[in-house]
Amino acid sequence: MELFQAKDHYILQQGERALWCSRRDGGLQLRPATDLLLAWNPICLGLVEGVIGKIQLHSDLPWWLILIRQKALVGKLPGDHEVCKVTKIAVLSLSEMEPQDLELELCKKHHFGINKPEKIIPSPDDSKFLLKTLTHIKSNVSAPNKKKVKESKEKEKLERRLLEELLKMFMDSESFYYSLTYDLTNSVQRQSTGERDGRPLWQKVDDRFFWNKYMIQDLTEIGTPDVDSWIIPMIQGFVQIEELVVNYTESSDDEKSSPETPPQESTCVDDIHPRFLVALISRRSRHRAGMRYKRRGVDKNGNVANYVETEQLIHVHNHTLSFVQTRGSVPVFWSQVGYRYNPRPRLDKSEKETVAYFCAHFEEQLKIYKKQVIINLVDQAGREKIIGDAYLKQVLLFNNSHLTYVSFDFHEHCRGMKFENVQTLTDAIYDIILDMKWCWVDEAGVICKQEGIFRVNCMDCLDRTNVVQAAIARVVMEQQLKKLGVMPPEQPLPVKCNRIYQIMWANNGDSISRQYAGTAALKGDFTRTGERKLAGVMKDGVNSANRYYLNRFKDAYRQAVIDLMQGIPVTEDLYSIFTKEKEHEALHKENQRSHQELISQLLQSYMKLLLPDDEKFHGGWALIDCDPSLIDATHRDVDVLLLLSNSAYYVAYYDDEVDKVNQYQRLSLEDLEKIEIGPEPTLFGKPKFSCMRLHYRYKEASGYFHTLRAVVRNPEEDGKGRAVNHMKTSLASGLKTKVLWPRERIF
Repeated sequence: MELFQAKDHYILQQGERALWCSRRDGGLQLRPATDLLLAWNPICLGLVEGVIGKIQLHSDLPWWLILIRQKALVGKLPGDHEVCKVTKIAVLSLSEMEPQDLELELCKKHHFGINKPEKIIPSPDDSKFLLKTLTHIKSNVSAPNKKKVKESKEKEKLERRLLEELLKMFMDSESFYYSLTYDLTNSVQRQSTGERDGRPLWQKVDDRFFWNKYMIQDLTEIGTPDVDSWIIPMIQGFVQIEELVVNYTESSDDEKSSPETPPQESTCVDDIHPRFLVALISRRSRHRAGMRYKRRGVDKNGNVANYVETEQLIHVHNHTLSFVQTRGSVPVFWSQVGYRYNPRPRLDKSEKETVAYFCAHFEEQLKIYKKQVIINLVDQAGREKIIGDAYLKQVLLFNNSHLTYVSFDFHEHCRGMKFENVQTLTDAIYDIILDMKWCWVDEAGVICKQEGIFRVNCMDCLDRTNVVQAAIARVVMEQQLKKLGVMPPEQPLPVKCNRIYQIMWANNGDSISRQYAGTAALKGDFTRTGERKLAGVMKDGVNSANRYYLNRFKDAYRQAVIDLMQGIPVTEDLYSIFTKEKEHEALHKENQRSHQELISQLLQSYMKLLLPDDEKFHGGWALIDCDPSLIDATHRDVDVLLLLSNSAYYVAYYDDEVDKVNQYQRLSLEDLEKIEIGPEPTLFGKPKFSCMRLHYRYKEASGYFHTLRAVVRNPEEDGKGRAVNHMKTSLASGLKTKVLWPRERIF
């Protein structure tokens, strides 16, 4: 559709109809396309794909019109329904007098041979008025009005920050999807059992997942059929669609694919190698939406944070099979307060006060899905135990026969990256999975319905939850394909199919993590939540605290944008954040300056404690042990001090809870066999850090090693190996021997 700018309106034109948006009050109006002749000097700015809606970022600021500037085709669902992802947006201020550089694709009809749209030339009267106004403002900016000037600058700064977050939400995360012909908000089962009438798509959507409902409200309230083509329901979440080939003759050593680009299947005939379509659709709820440390637990309407419905869809010939799972925060009142890394969770209301809201949540869930099987993955010991215990107590008080509770301590069972141990859970609930069934439809109608869902959760409902949901969904998919005759009864999923399947679920987890936590998850590395900055090195953990405190400022802006998108008043004083942010930025810089000095003091202290008098100290480093077998049950990185003397090296494990080294290992340099540099071990997906592995002999036996990485401020820099290479060089210098790259012996 074409976008025009006139003196008082922005005008979107599509066929014989046009949508006029007032630049004075933001009002929307449908008019015939021929009315463009009545607009004052309309200029075509270019082409857009559709309307997302309007938003006012602050009561002191003007309205903005959000348009789809660029889309990408994700794929086609059964029925030839195209699904698109929003990749770029255009944001138009409804108060600007001059046209903005929107970088739109130019309309060939109005811009033949022109690279840029021309600017609107103000009329002589407008020019005189603007000149007069500017002169008046300049002459009146005196001392008494300096306060107003400061307030104006603060408004501009706030608007800029919020606008940046809005653009990042749509363009950096690429998490908004839509279809002009398919209802992405509803599962196959809800669509097949719902009313089949002539209502437009936007009137059939599931309200929970209609993310731009509030922003498009002015259009939905017009109430005439002409408006239907202008309303595009959007979901926030994830969609990936792939065609897989069941080929057991294929070598497992085929060319490897990247997580972002699955391999292309070779052309083959259906009767030789059956094909099937698999789609993964995740829909985030717009209720209690927000960022991890801003939105936890349940609210007073029974909505929970990070609630996501994920549907796995299989299509073979005319048969479509769907399996749905959900995830969502533990539905009690809890939070993690403070700015320290991974603050302890706490309960905010008593057991008695929580009951009504817990019931409200599950009553709605049972109304929608009939039965619920809760899979609770939180640790049954340590800091997470308080949340797990509160959950179980509420389930017992609810006492509903349609609710089944399963507890699985993920970190205990999967300690040391033993991913295969998730099968312990799927084996235990195998009969429940089969009894739950799935939705199965063909051209004639519904063959089978899914009876209930799995509601999976951990603390954040991110990595652990994604791994378990993928495992359950795989069991279901294999059963579905066997029922359809696509897979032999006793065969597992082919290697290549399984690899693409894993990538799809890893991408799903990555996307949901980015939307809730602000950063992508380590794909498949379910024992880790992100980089630490060696909080234990300093007694008060100030370095880590500042890193997370500064992130909290960003979260405040992002949370404000999310709330405004949903029409929720922003309660936090955003103006006050400027002052706090400035103070903590200064504090952060000061701590960065003193960081090396503090580490040096710590290393010197333990050098004196650990090294005997006859050993000469060569150097030391504050590092992180990334050996998967040593990751603790609280899924935190393990802090270590590496000390080097003329005859040995020491690996000391630092406990930041008690602020001391609780164990250490001394290894003679004569027993050091080789040093390797390479990517940090991950289950699958791109490694995030470079690390160093020190291989040594223990009691004359080889096969022992330490895997360490540097503490870096920027993972991208570490990805280039700079921090680890510097450490390698220093260590090799201390050893007075050559270090070979990569993975070669040094002795």
